Amino acid sequence: MTEFDPEKFEDKYANYFPELQQAYKNAFNRMNDRYDSELVHAIDQQVLNESEPFYEDSSDHDRAFRVELPENPYDRLDGVLVEEERFESVLETYVGEIETELERVFGFA
Repeated sequence: MTEFDPEKFEDKYANYFPELQQAYKNAFNRMNDRYDSELVHAIDQQVLNESEPFYEDSSDHDRAFRVELPENPYDRLDGVLVEEERFESVLETYVGEIETELERVFGFA
């Protein structure tokens, strides 16, 4: 487990890149085991590739981290036919898995 420093997280890709990769990979593997792998892979490559994790230093939040998605995530999906409602449900679960993994990797959970 990596010792977390909120100030270092502001430059997360320079300071915590391996931990970020591990959290996203763990979430991907968990999602890939439970959902349609074609959809999970498309979300990973076409939506989450431009997501941004943020540390939330506040007691107002249930989670220590949140993942911000690019605008119009459903419109970014290409090559996979899925109803928007199903897509949104799987994406919401996936983001939750990433946030959980970030907390685990950085010792919040």
